[in-house]
Amino acid sequence: MNLEASPPLNLWSSLSLTRDRYFNRRRQTLFWILFCTIVLMVIALGSGQATVANQTNLSERNQAPSLSRPFGTDWLGRDMLVRTWSGLSLSLRVGFLAALFSSLIALLIGLTAATLGGVVDAFFSWWIDVFLSLPHMVVLILLAFVSGGGLTGVVISVALTHWPSLARVIRAEVYQVRSADYVQLSAKFGRSPFWIARHHILPHVFPQFLVGLILLFPHAILHEAGITFIGIGLSPHQPAIGIILAESMRHLSTGYWWLAVLPGAALLVMVKLFDILGENVRALLDPRLAQE
Repeated sequence: MNLEASPPLNLWSSLSLTRDRYFNRRRQTLFWILFCTIVLMVIALGSGQATVANQTNLSERNQAPSLSRPFGTDWLGRDMLVRTWSGLSLSLRVGFLAALFSSLIALLIGLTAATLGGVVDAFFSWWIDVFLSLPHMVVLILLAFVSGGGLTGVVISVALTHWPSLARVIRAEVYQVRSADYVQLSAKFGRSPFWIARHHILPHVFPQFLVGLILLFPHAILHEAGITFIGIGLSPHQPAIGIILAESMRHLSTGYWWLAVLPGAALLVMVKLFDILGENVRALLDPRLAQE
């Protein structure tokens, strides 16, 4: 009995070794990065569908999901798949701008605080603590309202509320690099703090900046959809995900579930793709995990 049971175990072991050899951690990481990048590029192509997304066809209104209309149609006969695709593309662009500006603010504050130290570091640390202690969504809504809403208001409000956590990470990383021997040696040779920050510290913290930028995307996208949902964000004439979800609320009681469920699920899938992409980029840039 033992002899008959051993071949399957040996076969399974050989398959496991082959899998580990050809699909190690690094190759799996590169696969997920490539896959997420391709999917997000396809989503970005939806920016050219804005005109089609607003086309009405009353003869095909309120159709349930089918093979010809995977996401169904709304009360004006608009194709919900096209509207969702265009809305995700719009959220992608808004999230990119907001996350980029927020990450640059975090990089500038983190570098300046840790490089200059002293009173400057205490000042920026106090501001980081203040922003982290405030109710996040309340500040986001107030900033969007003060800046006038729309695309500009959304980008400004999201960018000014998402930098503190990344700034704290970069600041801690800069302090760690400053204690290195080669940085101390450059300071003794008379190099200025800004020269040291540019040539020694910035290249070291750039991976943290890149990972932070990617991981800020889902937060920016979800908050853009949130403030647009309550009517402060993007214009109602734009096929944004927040607009689509807000318009579909009054039709859910009539049984048109696909108007909210499918666009909402698509938004969550895109956010999850960014999360997977960020985690895999972090694993690829981590020297402890990159060689596994």
